[in-house]
Order: sequence, then C-alpha cells, then structure tokens
Amino acid sequence: MSESEEESTNSADWTVTEEWLLTVLKEHHKEPEDSDAISISDYTVTPGCESGESVLSDILAVSVKYSLKSDPDGTSHHLDFIIKLLPQDAFSRFFVTEAQFDLREIKFYTQVVPDIETFKKNTDETIDLRLPIPRCYYAHYSAGSIEPESTPPESVLVLENMKPQGYVGADFSRGLTLRQATAAVEAVSILHALSLSLKVKEGKNLSERYPFLFQTARASDSYQQLVERGLPQLSRFLESSSGLESVLIALEDLRPYTKDIIENLLAPEEPMALITHTDFWCNNLMFREDENSCTCAVLDWQMVTYSKATNDLALLLISSVPAELRRLHTDTLLDHYWENFTASCRKLKLDVEAELGYDRKKLAEDYKRSQLLALLLCIGSVDLALGNAQMEERLLELLKDLHEDGLLNADLVKKAQE
Repeated sequence: MSESEEESTNSADWTVTEEWLLTVLKEHHKEPEDSDAISISDYTVTPGCESGESVLSDILAVSVKYSLKSDPDGTSHHLDFIIKLLPQDAFSRFFVTEAQFDLREIKFYTQVVPDIETFKKNTDETIDLRLPIPRCYYAHYSAGSIEPESTPPESVLVLENMKPQGYVGADFSRGLTLRQATAAVEAVSILHALSLSLKVKEGKNLSERYPFLFQTARASDSYQQLVERGLPQLSRFLESSSGLESVLIALEDLRPYTKDIIENLLAPEEPMALITHTDFWCNNLMFREDENSCTCAVLDWQMVTYSKATNDLALLLISSVPAELRRLHTDTLLDHYWENFTASCRKLKLDVEAELGYDRKKLAEDYKRSQLLALLLCIGSVDLALGNAQMEERLLELLKDLHEDGLLNADLVKKAQE
C-alpha cells in the first residue's frame, strides 16, 4: 500500500486509465514500478453504488483482467475492486476534508491494519483471526495547499470489491435478521480484541499512537450538530403520533445535556478503551450467507475512534435490529459478543477478566449507558427513518423501550455529571 504525495489524482475529473491500473496492480503484486511484468487485457469501470447512497465518497467499481509475465502457462488473472474518491460536490468535499473522514479511513487501512497484522503474526503465526474488512490494494492522500499556488486535496482508496464474492448489503427497512446480527457482533468482536490486545501487550496508548483517530472533542462537536438538526424533525414526528407525550417531554428535558452526554459516552475509559468503528450500523455491513453460515464484512471506516466497545454494539442493535428481535435477543447477542471477544483475546495471550478486571456484568453496565449515545446518533440521522413506515415503527418502539427503562432521564444525566 502506498501513500505517495507525488502523483496528481483529482477526483473531480477522475479517469481510470490503463497506466493507473498498472500502478495499482504492481502495488498489489509487489512488482517494481518500471517492470513490464503485468499486461492488462481488459477492464471495465462502473458506478460503485446507487446515486445518493454514499455522501462521504464518490465510488467506482472496476473489474480488470490481466496476466503476469512470471506465470509460465500464461494464466489470466481477474481482480475486482472499488475506488473511493473525494465527492465531486463542493459542499460534500469540504465537509469530508474538513473533518478528515477520507484521511482517517486511509490511515486505518495503511497504519492500523498493518500494525495489527504484524502484532498478530509476532504473537502466533497460526492465529486464525482475520479482520472482517475488505483488503486494501492502494491508497494515496494529499491535503492540498493554498500557497505558493492553490492545489486541491486529493484522496484515493482502492479496496477489494466484496460483491463479486457473494456479499450483499442488508435491508435497512426490514432490519437485520438474528443470523446477520450474530455475524455482525462476531465480526466487530475481532476488531475489538485485536486492538485491545495490541494496546495491552505492546504497552502503547492507541490514541497517541494513532492521532488521526476521531478525537472525542471533535467527534462530539460533529455529532452534536447532527443531533441539533435531527431533534426538531423528531419532535414534529412525535407530536403527530398519539401516546408519546411523555417521550417528547423526556427528550426536551435531555436536550440541554446532549453535547455532554455524547462527549462523556464517547470518551475512552481505561483499561478497556480500544479501537471502535463508531458508525457500526447495517448500511456499513455486507453479508455472505448460505444454508450453513453467515459471514459479515465491515465497511466505511471514516469515523474510526478510540472509545468503548459497547458504543459499537449499542448503535448496531438500536439502529439496525427490529424491535421484537432486539427485545428477545439482546442478552443473547451480548453473550455471543463476549464469548467471541474473550476467546479472541485469549488467542492473543490476553485474559481480559484476570488482567484487566473486566467481566460480562461490566459489559452489560456499559452497554446500558451506550444505548443513550446510540439513540442520539440515530436522532442525528432521523431523516433516514422518517417517511418509511417500517423504520418509523422501529424508531417509535425504541423510544418507548428506552423511556420505560428510564434511560431518557435528565436527572440521571445530571447525577452522572456531578
């Protein structure tokens, strides 16, 4: 993988060329830049997602056929990948670059992932823990400049395309099935276990090691702006629904404290602080299913953070799981997460309970608090739910449940801040 500052890659007029594809393929196969060891026979370029589906990137899907000079029998190779570029829309581009969403994801793939892979190999080469993410083939970033002459920011990330391998996205309107939710919590448990073990065994603070992670103060400001935009929409929706007056009052009582709530719940708490996805909901997941198994791949790491594991779990279960399934199976899903998380840590020579004093009961306590953060993040994106009957119903049931559980309580928030 590369982070070269030398080449020009302006996504506003981006064109995939054979020359550029050779650069990616040489990086993938570790061939020298001036080598003629790769010959491209054909390639196609298509949009990588539906219009409006991604606001943080413009995405292209590429399929390329090529041959390697080193293959004695002239074997034909085939590679499918996606290219993530800065949005062409000026406002979206400024939003992405100002918040460094593009840089954060590139750094995740080019710094965090290699460090984790090296740590895993040094711990035990036979460990069968694979990060449930697309493979990165190539990355390039340049922040741009104003002086001596203006140059725009540049950002390119080339990742494995999961769709040709049988992975498909989830149905957000319907929500995840139990099988999909189980696969998702298992997938994120691997990331959590690897990053926590890396921190503990190498004795390095991950927030200092990776300063590009979404820092608590900056993330809190961003999420608070979304909440302030979403709360009026949610209030109007609740006013038009019968029997929810108490929920509406509780939310209005919480409103003055939402920024503090977000900042407090996002803040890492040692010794269990680790790397979290922080945007862990069904639209950032893909699944490959057959009669016997379900595998989850986790996409879109622009908001990767140093935080609490339960923040990922709560956002997934609150935003992406149907109400009845959530009510019946939250404890089962948390059990499954805990079993996979601790088992993965043990493979990495870390006993979470013995060395860190953290157990399943504490996970449940942290999860209960993380639900309020997850709700606020959902409120920040409430426009995704409004207008869709299934999602509106899921939102209403969630608000009722959290209110009945006493989580929409300003007095509890004030007491926690004292």
